[in-house]
Amino acid sequence: MSTIAGNLQAVEATIQTACQAAARSRSTVQLLAVSKTFPPEAVLEAVDAGQRAFGENYLQEGVDKIAAVAKARPDTPLEWHFIGPIQSNKTRPIATHFDWVHTVERLKIAQRLSEQRPAERGPLNICLQVNISGEATKSGAHPSELLALAREVSQLPNLRLRGLMAIPEPEDDPELQRVPFAKLRALAQEVIDAGIFIDTLSMGMSGDLRAALLEGSTIVRVGSAIFGSRTYE
Repeated sequence: MSTIAGNLQAVEATIQTACQAAARSRSTVQLLAVSKTFPPEAVLEAVDAGQRAFGENYLQEGVDKIAAVAKARPDTPLEWHFIGPIQSNKTRPIATHFDWVHTVERLKIAQRLSEQRPAERGPLNICLQVNISGEATKSGAHPSELLALAREVSQLPNLRLRGLMAIPEPEDDPELQRVPFAKLRALAQEVIDAGIFIDTLSMGMSGDLRAALLEGSTIVRVGSAIFGSRTYE
C-alpha cells in the first residue's frame, strides 16, 4: 500500500469516529483531498486508492493537473474544486475547468463565473466564503452581508448555490475550534430560513476536522494529512 493510500485510510477512520460522536451517517460527509503543490502522480495514487474529489488553490497548476490526470485516467470521473482566492481576470478558466468553487465572496465574481460557465458543463456549484473569525487579513464576506449576497448569487443562471465555506483563525483547543464552525452553521440556517436552499458546509481541515464534523460540516478539506508536508517554491 502506498503512503497516500495509508494516509487516506487514517483520515477515513478519523471521519468515521467523528461522525459516530456526532450521531451522523458517514455518507453525509465528503472528503476533499487538497492536492495543491503536489504533482499529478500524487493525485493518481489517491485516485487508485478510491479518492474522487480534489481541491486546488492555484489556478494554472490546477488546470494543468486536471488535464494530466484526465489523460492518465480517462475513464475515471473525478470532481475538481477550486478553493483558492479568485481574481476577476481568472474567472473564465475557473468556470471552464472546475466543478465547484468554494471561495466566492463578491457578487461581481459570481456574475463573471455565471457568464463564463460553458453551457455544456451544466451549473457550477458555488460556496460563499465567510470571514467567520473577523480577521483583517482573511478573505470572505462579512456575516452581516451574507444573506444579501446569497439572494443575489442564488438567482444567477449558470450557478448552483450550494452552501457556505470558512477558514477560521487557527486554534489548538478542540472545544474552541467548534465556536466559529457553530457560527457558520447558524448563518447557513439563516440562509435556509430566508427561503434559499443550501445543503453544504465546507469547513474543517487536517487540524480541526473533528470539531468541524461535530458542528455539521458536509465537506472537509484535507491536504497534508493525505499527501504529506508541503514545500512552497
